[in-house]
Amino acid sequence: MRKINFEISEAQNGCMIKDFLKNFGVSSSLLTKLKQTENGITVNNRFARAIDVLYTGDVLQIKIENRGTMPAPSAAEVHILYEDEDLLVADKPPFMPVHESRNHRGDALSNAVANHIENTAFRSVYRLDRDTSGAVLIAKHELSAAKLAGKIKKDYYAVVSGVLSESGTINLPIKRMNESIIKRCIGEDGEYAVTHYEPVSIKNNCTLLKINLETGRTHQIRVHFSHIGYPLLGDTLYGGDHKYINRQALHCRDIYFIHPVTEKPVHITSPFPHDFKQLIQENL
Repeated sequence: MRKINFEISEAQNGCMIKDFLKNFGVSSSLLTKLKQTENGITVNNRFARAIDVLYTGDVLQIKIENRGTMPAPSAAEVHILYEDEDLLVADKPPFMPVHESRNHRGDALSNAVANHIENTAFRSVYRLDRDTSGAVLIAKHELSAAKLAGKIKKDYYAVVSGVLSESGTINLPIKRMNESIIKRCIGEDGEYAVTHYEPVSIKNNCTLLKINLETGRTHQIRVHFSHIGYPLLGDTLYGGDHKYINRQALHCRDIYFIHPVTEKPVHITSPFPHDFKQLIQENL
């Protein structure tokens, strides 16, 4: 159970508890759960109702029950880049899916993280493709998940075939290719998708790019760069050359977000893994 305390300031004097919590990011459904939890809402260590009024100097406390269960833990070791009571950032290696699926039971990031988080659901704030490496943010409770969703800035790094010497933006809609479950393509009837990029280094007819996304479509980076003629190295699904690396050369290195409880800015970095670092050192 996560207990969060708030000291009421002079500016918050006279505010009803339900309004204070709503302004902080507590959803209506979570507020209902707090009211249903024994002493889920207290003021100065006494039971309080959501309609009660707060005064300067009061200490409001909420108790968030961790609901749900984690998948079975695995023996896989995953480096934890950051962890506190509200969230965890895992350094996902390549070739590991984020979630379990029919073809991946017990070998997902969720299984590895189960060694670090117990008695709650696995709440990945976003996903990375199985072969993409990098930082993955996991919320430890419902409040963190709600406040972080869609609010993470991510810096991706990719190595593409060809020379891209100037920064640019790709604004092309993405859709599922025919009846394929996996593959995507560009199509006028697809979903809106925008990718921004800037070159970091160029060598041997390859370009290391820093990439930021406005949208998070499936395979967005891979589809966009393949369509304009610069497929990611190693991405055989979309025409990439696997001579130098045996998976798509894509890594989520930096994430930026506002902490859901402290509301302070956080920046976490995932170092380039060995294969990506070797690719850069030897070819760029």
